[in-house]
Amino acid sequence: MSETVDQYTKVISKCREIFEKKTKDYGTAWRILRTSSLTDQIFIKAQRIRTIQETGENKVGENIEDEFIGIINYCVMAIIQLHEGEHLPLEIDPQIAESLYDKYTNSSLELMVAKNHDYGEAWRDMRVSSLTDLILMKILRVKQIENNKGKTLISEGIDANYFDMLNYSVFALIHLTFKK
Repeated sequence: MSETVDQYTKVISKCREIFEKKTKDYGTAWRILRTSSLTDQIFIKAQRIRTIQETGENKVGENIEDEFIGIINYCVMAIIQLHEGEHLPLEIDPQIAESLYDKYTNSSLELMVAKNHDYGEAWRDMRVSSLTDLILMKILRVKQIENNKGKTLISEGIDANYFDMLNYSVFALIHLTFKK
């Protein structure tokens, strides 16, 4: 498990570095997006990954690792919007944005450790394509919950699905980055 935590932390560190640089370039323009728009951004990235996986062709040239990083960062933005959005101005100080990034990626790490314990690191035996499919399924679930105005009868809420998509993307990046 310590290997997983180490690999997870390295992946999140790379994602945070990109988030930090983009925040310096663009500010927090993403704050204008509704969570449904962030869901659609995640969908676009996951669908592109799946298309590349199925066709074996990549005409844009950006690799799928970058798309998984994008999914992670969009998930963090969505979680921030869900939990903090009402209390934040449109443009937030980069240090506050990074602090919130750390808060929610730490929460995702804690969730991963707990689930990883219960599931016995089953994700290590999964294919990256299956992780992509799980992300797409979670997106469809989120869209349905959004269409239901955030209400569920028995299921987890939107934020739980964002955390799962974030963690599935980290697992995919671990598979792609730390091949044995």
